[in-house]
Amino acid sequence: MAHLTHPAGPYPGGVTAGGRTYEIRTYGCQMNAHDSERLAGLLDEAGYRPVGDGQTPDVIVFNTCAVRENAADRLYGNLGHLLPHKKNGMQIAVGGCLAQMERTRITQRAPWVDVVYGTHNMGSLPALLERARVRNEAQAEFAETLETFPSLLPARRQSAYSAWVSISVGCNNTCTFCIVPSLRGRERDRRPGDILAEIGALVADGVLEVTLLGQNVNSYGAEFGDRKAFGKLLRSCGQIEGLERVRFTSPHPRDFTDDVIDAMAQTPNVMPSLHMPLQSGSDTVLKAMRRAYRRDRYLAILDRVRAAIPDAAITTDIIVGFPGETDQDFEDTLDLVRRARFAGAFTFRYSIRPGTPAATMDGQVPANVVQERYERLAALAEETTFAENQKLAGATVEVMVAEGEGRKDAATHRMSGRARDNRLVHFAPHESAPRPGDLATVTITRAAPHYLLADAPPLSVRRTRAGDAWAAAAAAAGPAQAARPAATAGAPPATRPAATAGAPPATRPAPAGAAPPAARPAATGAAPPAAAPVLLGMPAPGPSARQGVVPLDR
Repeated sequence: MAHLTHPAGPYPGGVTAGGRTYEIRTYGCQMNAHDSERLAGLLDEAGYRPVGDGQTPDVIVFNTCAVRENAADRLYGNLGHLLPHKKNGMQIAVGGCLAQMERTRITQRAPWVDVVYGTHNMGSLPALLERARVRNEAQAEFAETLETFPSLLPARRQSAYSAWVSISVGCNNTCTFCIVPSLRGRERDRRPGDILAEIGALVADGVLEVTLLGQNVNSYGAEFGDRKAFGKLLRSCGQIEGLERVRFTSPHPRDFTDDVIDAMAQTPNVMPSLHMPLQSGSDTVLKAMRRAYRRDRYLAILDRVRAAIPDAAITTDIIVGFPGETDQDFEDTLDLVRRARFAGAFTFRYSIRPGTPAATMDGQVPANVVQERYERLAALAEETTFAENQKLAGATVEVMVAEGEGRKDAATHRMSGRARDNRLVHFAPHESAPRPGDLATVTITRAAPHYLLADAPPLSVRRTRAGDAWAAAAAAAGPAQAARPAATAGAPPATRPAATAGAPPATRPAPAGAAPPAARPAATGAAPPAAAPVLLGMPAPGPSARQGVVPLDR
């Protein structure tokens, strides 16, 4: 069920759509998924309606990602499939990172596209659609810098109990494999008071869990001169009554400081889960990536986190086959994975991203070598995460019940959700009947590499305001909506397909073991094809499939 929230300040508006329907197709990281919630809110307030199940929308919006391999070819292929619908008056809009990169080349290659807008122009979408309709010609708008912070825009949130809250946009890092900073711009930070006000409003609406979002959350505050602002923000979240779970993604090892570790350890509602991107265990490769830390510093961070938070589940991202990576470099990565004892790992084959420094580096690793290394790394990561999960057999864990986390729940008569450390838990509800947003305390019976199982009846179920909010939204949506499984931004694949560095959630592999931090845990069971986008504006997605979104590549 979707939930409309309103901005705290002004935003571009003034367009009425007269009840036309829309669908948003989302590719990319959590930031894109959250942006799609904002786009949906804008369209709702402009008078558009989410398209009904099985119906053809009047407007389709592509919220694109530029970091996936062959992203442009896939976009144009999808646009081509929609050409026959143009005769019925369908409008097509393209936004996001690929739009910021391709710009007017999109309307040159696909002249039936009505609107193209950049990453800093989301608020203009309704006006651009109306202008294109009235003038019967394509409209394009791009800004080089952020003018309206996305959080000032309305949102159609996809969960009654869990929400993303953006604390910053853009990135000041210069990783040689990543194109995102050139498309999202330099980091811009929201004021702490604005962030806390948004969280307070969400909690008042029934939200129990928030995930703080940024390309590099622990550099938050650099823009307004407070290098310890992120730790202070975490502590402030701990003062919000009714907020039970706080997560964040993604940090950068370079900026991860002891004050943040202390804030995590000393703030009860900050969850004991941490996604700490590694990318490589080789100092030589890290230097070539411009990662600004080395393996010893990375391992020291993990040691300090575990000393302060013994039950912390730590997950990571790793790229294999980066240009110049030798056999010894790869062995260094395997060695670090063994020592780190990750609870989950997203592993990726490096692939060239045009426009990045790495694309023109010497020493591009042959594809067969990359594949062999990838398979070895994936096997080791799964072995490690399985061993970590097995340690929890017999443990008692608190699970926030979620929609869409367990794709086989109906067949197995189980329900699913996330433990405090963000591990996916499938449990047998027996007669307890918890609702999404409620909290169930269960005993872990056994483990698998990607999830935990609890077969005995729950020890307790606490009905929450979040569960009440979910039930109210389900009743308002009607029986068909309430029964529909969640399927929003970033439903992850069930198996490990060939992954590429910087690929979006829809194409990235499921992590080995526990899901990455904050709101993007790994899902299990069957999943959509790797290239399938996520649909917003389609019937009632929920937060849990959204939580399958993979971490931002930092």
